[in-house]
Amino acid sequence: MMSRKTLILASLLGILVASGCAVSQSYKEEELGLRKVDLYSEKTVVAESTAYSSVAAGESKVFERSFENAPPMIPHDVEGMLDMTKESNACTGCHLPEVAEAVNATPIPKSHFFDMRTQKVLTEMSQARYNCNACHAPQSNNQPLVKNEFEPEYRSKEGVARSNLLDTLNEGVK
Repeated sequence: MMSRKTLILASLLGILVASGCAVSQSYKEEELGLRKVDLYSEKTVVAESTAYSSVAAGESKVFERSFENAPPMIPHDVEGMLDMTKESNACTGCHLPEVAEAVNATPIPKSHFFDMRTQKVLTEMSQARYNCNACHAPQSNNQPLVKNEFEPEYRSKEGVARSNLLDTLNEGVK
């Protein structure tokens, strides 16, 4: 059986825990999240305007990739280039490997000329890869809402500007 002293100590500890839980701070809806607005209404939400690049393709400053094999951001104006189909893709005109160097564009990587299902190298870009803006987004000069302290690590210096995804996939798990 528990001693009287142990019972008193356990009771006091229980009271302390219960009173600590009861004195929790409450927050207003406007204090939650980054938007600082009523969470149940979109009436007062005004998006910050986005400062996309208006520089023509080939004349823009390229941002570093966020991490190894991250899809690169689009550094140039994309007006009139989106709404891609397999038959009509404005990106391939400059980014196909045989054209890219001549126009100073980032070439489409080897991984886009590989069928992951059949494990075969293709002679043309994979039909699963024609929708470029599914992974690649235009660069914006907006300031982040929250400071990002992430520091990427690259296995090679080329990883900052070029993809080696297919090589990495072929390495397998080590």
